[in-house]
Amino acid sequence: MRSKCCSARSRPCSLDELQLLFPDPWPKARHHKRRIVQPAFAGLVASRLKGGGRFHLATDWEPYAQDMLSVLRGCEALSNCTADGGFSDRVMERNATRFERRGERLGHTVRELLFKRAPA
Repeated sequence: MRSKCCSARSRPCSLDELQLLFPDPWPKARHHKRRIVQPAFAGLVASRLKGGGRFHLATDWEPYAQDMLSVLRGCEALSNCTADGGFSDRVMERNATRFERRGERLGHTVRELLFKRAPA
């Protein structure tokens, strides 16, 4: 079962998977504080995932991809699912979002991340 919602109201350890696909990258440095992937958000996601639950992210904005990787590496409750601790290959078949298609037209590389919570 997949849940499509994660909020402070979700019960702890209640989600099998959370997907965050192509969030707004807020590219200007003065706007980075508005990015959704921040340490507090990573901690919230980790607290809501079941043991072994997965957090799947994707973006076509390289600086944001690097920032997301850094933030998630800093969350002790989550571990990277790739052997080298970097980006994942395409995690799942899905319909491309409008933002993904635009990024591909512009020649951007889609970066995917897959992290999981340690089994309880």
